[in-house]
Amino acid sequence: MSSSVSTESPDPAFADFNQRVIEEFRAGGGKVGGPFEGGDLLLLTTVGARSGTEHTVPLGYVRDGGVLFVIGSAGGADRHPAWYHNLLAHPMVRVELGTEEFEAVAVPAEGEQHARLFAAAVRTAPGYGDYQRQTRRVLPVVMLQSAGVQAQAAATNMAEKLVEIHGWLRAQLGHVRDEATAHFAARAAHRGKGAPPAPGLGLQLRQHCLAFCESLEFHHTAEDAHVFPALEAQYAHLAAPLARLREEHRTVARIKAELLALLGGIAESEAEPFLADLDRMARELTAHLDYEEESLIPVLAEIPFPPAGGPGGPGGPGGSGAR
Repeated sequence: MSSSVSTESPDPAFADFNQRVIEEFRAGGGKVGGPFEGGDLLLLTTVGARSGTEHTVPLGYVRDGGVLFVIGSAGGADRHPAWYHNLLAHPMVRVELGTEEFEAVAVPAEGEQHARLFAAAVRTAPGYGDYQRQTRRVLPVVMLQSAGVQAQAAATNMAEKLVEIHGWLRAQLGHVRDEATAHFAARAAHRGKGAPPAPGLGLQLRQHCLAFCESLEFHHTAEDAHVFPALEAQYAHLAAPLARLREEHRTVARIKAELLALLGGIAESEAEPFLADLDRMARELTAHLDYEEESLIPVLAEIPFPPAGGPGGPGGPGGSGAR
């Protein structure tokens, strides 16, 4: 059974209520009592748009086919909930669902997809329709797309973990390319006399780009601060490759800024030169990932994951997950 009972409210008294629900959820392996007993509930942890600190909130969820999503109902209030503003700024979120915990990219649905998913939510839990009727704002529908890389088995050494992280980064680049191509196709379809205005930068494209850029920065910061110094101290022959990788990190930071600027100007860009620039940046970024794997995998394969006080400490290269 799904529940559309809202755990979102600007009332500070709800903070204590939410905390009790969170504690009960974690203690009971995802099961809670009270108004949510038997309902479909998850915990969503976002990073504050302004504070940069983590915030966890219990939310009802809905599944439609293979899509897991939540709705920013805020009990029918006229303002979007804080967690929605947070995920627009920081798309990487953490989801706790039953006894499972995973990182996800939070992507708001738009257009026909929004309408279809919201209709599915109302069929499952009619209360969402009541919340929508209470406010003029359109209730956001947010898809929680798992950030995990499908692998045959969990990583057992640092090399496998590095490959997992790099695989996720390459996949996000692929999402950005696919969605940019779809954007230009949609814009071309809208051209012509009397056609509606061209669509802007889609939220899916924006969220995947931000997720890639934030995760790449997190990964490189962890490497520069922890992983590379520890490897240098133990493996003298890696001095030259590590120096090159550090230098490439500065180049990658420049390319990342160029990527964000390129996407920011997509509304005025023509498809062919835009996609050519995007492909050039993707080649440079993946070349860096390729060189890092070529240089470090033989050594990292000897280090168990998670490491016990080894290079990088807990979490290894890139820290926990893809962030």
